[in-house]
Amino acid sequence: DTFSFTAMTWGINGGWERVIPAFRSVCGEDGVSLGEAVREQHGRDESVHRCCPPDVVVWPRSVEEVSALAKICHHHHLPIIPFGTGTGLEGGVGALKGGVCFSLRNMDRVLDLHQEDFDVSVEPGVTRKGLNSYLRDTGLWFPVDPGADASLCGMAATSASGTNAVRYGTMRENVLNLEVVLADGSIIHTAGRGRRPRKTSAGYNLTNLFVGSEGTLGVITKTTLRLYGVPEAMVSAVCTFPSVQAAVDSTVQVLQTGVPIARIEFLDDVMIDACNSFNSLSYPVAPTLFLEFHGTEKSLEEQVTVTEEITQANGGSDFSWARDAETRGRLWKARHDAWYAALALRPGCKAYSTDVCVPLSRLPQIIVETKEDLMLNGLTGPIAGHVGDGNFHCIMVMDPNDQDEVIRVHEFTERLARRALALDGTCTGEHGVGLGKRALLREEMGPLAIEVMQGLKATLDPKNLMNPGKVL
Repeated sequence: DTFSFTAMTWGINGGWERVIPAFRSVCGEDGVSLGEAVREQHGRDESVHRCCPPDVVVWPRSVEEVSALAKICHHHHLPIIPFGTGTGLEGGVGALKGGVCFSLRNMDRVLDLHQEDFDVSVEPGVTRKGLNSYLRDTGLWFPVDPGADASLCGMAATSASGTNAVRYGTMRENVLNLEVVLADGSIIHTAGRGRRPRKTSAGYNLTNLFVGSEGTLGVITKTTLRLYGVPEAMVSAVCTFPSVQAAVDSTVQVLQTGVPIARIEFLDDVMIDACNSFNSLSYPVAPTLFLEFHGTEKSLEEQVTVTEEITQANGGSDFSWARDAETRGRLWKARHDAWYAALALRPGCKAYSTDVCVPLSRLPQIIVETKEDLMLNGLTGPIAGHVGDGNFHCIMVMDPNDQDEVIRVHEFTERLARRALALDGTCTGEHGVGLGKRALLREEMGPLAIEVMQGLKATLDPKNLMNPGKVL
């Protein structure tokens, strides 16, 4: 490991005394902080991983400043940890080897909106809600929606997705170009500077090498995104089922008939119960689908008719409708608040969200086996999932001070991930690898593919300065 000395001894030898003034000359007096509270705030995300504060936090204001700061870090062998909104779920921002956190929230401009081309470029400080509110009067929107109001560049870095992925895809399908600062401070454009074609077959797909790289290959300083027309009409519905199998069978059949469903979310009985009490709702406590349809008024009628026929054939209840924006908002708020609803089941506890994804046909089996595993081991883990993609989350609620329970949860999550791998799935559908899934990634990819990844990392970051200790 090239970063062999600790920041501490380096500090004693006066190393920081040379570097801090250099940082300040780049991003100003108030663009650099050594304060303990600020460093701790930047050493953790929303995950259960313990806080690992960086030695310094810097706030660059432009790609040129990011590049200049990276050159200083490169020269002094200092690790670089990019930080967006800190809403990640896999410990991706912890400074395991100390070093410098690049907090990118001051780079918050929306650049180059091309309405007629359906694309826009944004800096890392722009969040998904921020972009959509900027687009409000254009008739366009960006549909990728993880639960948090995350940084769009951070979403690219973790290859995030959310409830709309079944219709609109994940970040992988919606990023057209990236501007990236590499470990040595050089600036690259993964599809060529300023380019934004809807498709390309030119050269290696560098854009998608960096999508999902979690800060280990470079700092994303700009992303060019695909936008969509706001649908003329939207309608949501809730439907309950006698069994998990019936709910998932309905999902598969709806997708097989070619209904362009926009969202199809599964919540198990435990999760619905938690959502009911957290949001003062009164849905029946049973396996449930939340659905949403987008299109013209006429096309919605057809989508809804076909879907209702399928769900009823599978023993589903009548649809409970949400047609106006306010009722729809309430319904999806309940789904997006699943994390907090689960936490409220056991006040004072912490939560960890698993994130496996399997081929659709394997979903009933893995959910049924997972629920049995939870019961058998006396664990609290309500299930919510993007069933249209085969991706689901167990929100594991546990007492961090109960060592025995912490171990049981850890063992459960390992079993769940291996169960997904045995069914030809992945250990992470949308949260990323971060700290906790590195061993699982090796099992999933196999040693040769991991070697190829390590080779790419060594080429782009030979000193191992970019977010060291993550992914690989």
